[in-house]
Amino acid sequence: MTRPIRRFACASSLLALAVAAPALAQEASAAPAELDEIVVTGSQVRLTSAYAGGQVARGGRVGLLGNMDVMDTPYSTSNYTETLIRDQQARGIGDVLQNDPTVRVSKGFGNFQELYVIRGFPVFSDDMSYNGLYGVLPRQFVAAELVERVEVFRGASAFLNGAAPGGTGVGGAFNLTPKRAGEPLTRLTAGVSGNDEIYAAADLARRFGVEDQWGARLNLASRDGEGSVEHENGQLRVVGLGLDRRGDRARFSADLGWQDHRIDAPRPSVTPGTAIPDAPSADKNFAQHWTYTDEEQLFGAVRGEFDLSGTVTAWAAFGGRQGKEDNSLANPRADAAGAIRGYRFDNIREDTVWSGDIGVRADLTTGPVEHRLVASASQIQSKSKNAWAASSFSGYSFGTLSNPTLSPAPAITSVSGDLDDPNVTERVKNTSVAVADVLSFLDGRVLATVGVRYQEIETKSYAYADGAFGSGYSSDATTPAFALVYRPSDKISLYANYAEALVPGTTAPTLANAVVAGWGDAAVPVTVTNGGEVLEPFRAEQAEVGVKYDAGSFGGTLSVFRTTLPSALVSITSNGDPAAGARPTGVYTDGGEQENQGVELTVYGEPVAGLRLIGGATWLDAEANRSLTAANEGKSAIGVPDFQINANVEWDVPMVSGLTLEGRGVHTGAQPANATNTLELEEWTRFDAGLRYAFVAGGKDLTVRARVENIADEDQWVAVGGYPGSNYLTLGAPRTFRLSVSAEF
Repeated sequence: MTRPIRRFACASSLLALAVAAPALAQEASAAPAELDEIVVTGSQVRLTSAYAGGQVARGGRVGLLGNMDVMDTPYSTSNYTETLIRDQQARGIGDVLQNDPTVRVSKGFGNFQELYVIRGFPVFSDDMSYNGLYGVLPRQFVAAELVERVEVFRGASAFLNGAAPGGTGVGGAFNLTPKRAGEPLTRLTAGVSGNDEIYAAADLARRFGVEDQWGARLNLASRDGEGSVEHENGQLRVVGLGLDRRGDRARFSADLGWQDHRIDAPRPSVTPGTAIPDAPSADKNFAQHWTYTDEEQLFGAVRGEFDLSGTVTAWAAFGGRQGKEDNSLANPRADAAGAIRGYRFDNIREDTVWSGDIGVRADLTTGPVEHRLVASASQIQSKSKNAWAASSFSGYSFGTLSNPTLSPAPAITSVSGDLDDPNVTERVKNTSVAVADVLSFLDGRVLATVGVRYQEIETKSYAYADGAFGSGYSSDATTPAFALVYRPSDKISLYANYAEALVPGTTAPTLANAVVAGWGDAAVPVTVTNGGEVLEPFRAEQAEVGVKYDAGSFGGTLSVFRTTLPSALVSITSNGDPAAGARPTGVYTDGGEQENQGVELTVYGEPVAGLRLIGGATWLDAEANRSLTAANEGKSAIGVPDFQINANVEWDVPMVSGLTLEGRGVHTGAQPANATNTLELEEWTRFDAGLRYAFVAGGKDLTVRARVENIADEDQWVAVGGYPGSNYLTLGAPRTFRLSVSAEF
């Protein structure tokens, strides 16, 4: 055990014994009694109930504080349910997040990883948590069939969750909850989409034992065929098994997932040159026919909690992932006319990840104040093996975006590592301990949260070619948090918070470019005197205030926030001598800063019987206050629109029993496409529509679902970048039709 976890074990044991001892003594002397099941706020296992309309939940996981009701949570959150996921025929998590007005979906850098931008900052798909554990989910894509809830947390969360292992999550966090067994269920689904893609799925659930304490849910899914992008063929195989136990004092869940996902000729992102090229037809595929991405992931997690007494609960969770990726890629660069060039890049990646979390929660009262004391410790360890091979980096012509040229795969000219047996190239270990006190005043109308997390971040990198040790990084940081909730009535909740996020520090280069007095207006090379030094973790700071409204069947949140994230820059210590050719010198520091501030509005629920709404808007101002490049100071951040809005409406047609109509609009404002803001992506809008019809035939419940996305078949670039400093473009999907039929037995 590491030193922080030893400290935590001692502290949490003393806390548990101090608070539980009187209660345990009382229980020992009292006669045993039958207890009804009580759903306690803060549970690490039990889920909150669905809100009116069934599309969102009343609450979700708030890090180490467990599951909390939205109105008691001092942060902005949304929690999307399996009902919404199924009714919209979502394929992956990105499809679900298309409903959220604070999130936009992009792609990873040079690959096909789903990436999500929230409050102007990226979150990698492998920086999402799985039932509260980091690092367990598949890296590139997560199938929707595996998920009971998609929980969106807006804002910095280093105190609540610890730092994300991939270094993202400054603007928010996502937690995916596995499916759980409820009523007996046997649901079979078959469907078609795109050009000739075929889909089949089975969802089976049963509960067993005395009072149905034990539950099991099995999900199987398969997709195969060409989607709506021409010549892009995908194959997906998914197996998910979830077990759980619902007891009065002991609750437990165990989940195992397997996902095999391959795409042949996947349409890549495009890096622009001096101008944004016109978007080609939305169904055009400018991928080389020999390219592919293939990943196989085996992952799982167990979580349990036990009530030591009526006021003390302990929990523990453990999970892991074994994954392998195999890619052959050719992501092009495009000039203003749409002419594209690229080169072949093959890579192999293998990941082994272990993640754990333990904690204790205790309730006590001191005078008029009620306390919920929480202490937890977590650790994630990962090992990555990598190797790559490439053709000549000078590249070759692919034709144009609208008329691509296909050619045989070019010969490999550079290799680093063994593609058949890659070397370990990275090891990461994040360890943290956290304590919190949630104080309740005035019969629960005022909730104050104070807490702190101590975290150690350790990274080691090794050479691709021979596995030799290259460099290491080890640092620690303490992140506090303060939050307040005031509920003047059952319908209104006012909240405020201060929180922080952690991003691993960067390594100082030996040379950097900067504008220096006496050398003209252009950037010149600067000798960095602390080259090779690893900076301390960057600490993003967030302040937020908001108001929540809950009318019982309709609710929403209005929030105002400001987040500042330090970044690296070179502080000039000597201007040098241009006449003598003496270079300027400087120190690499964390003196740069990006500031994102904005206003968010989210709405949800069923204001009128049969009419359901999800939507809202975000106004965002993101700019570089201080930058490594002086010319970029005051400029807007790449890929961050100043305005975005979502509206999803469902209506149960009263004249036809079982018929529901659905429509969705998504609008995103203009996005800067380079750091100097001389390039800009135009605003874009997309409309989707669907219907479903539920009826009984042959004594079986049947549901037909039909959906069209991008009804107008707009040709538009929908995202810029996602990886810091990059400005690659993502082309929106064409008009896509999906049809499925589900039968329940």
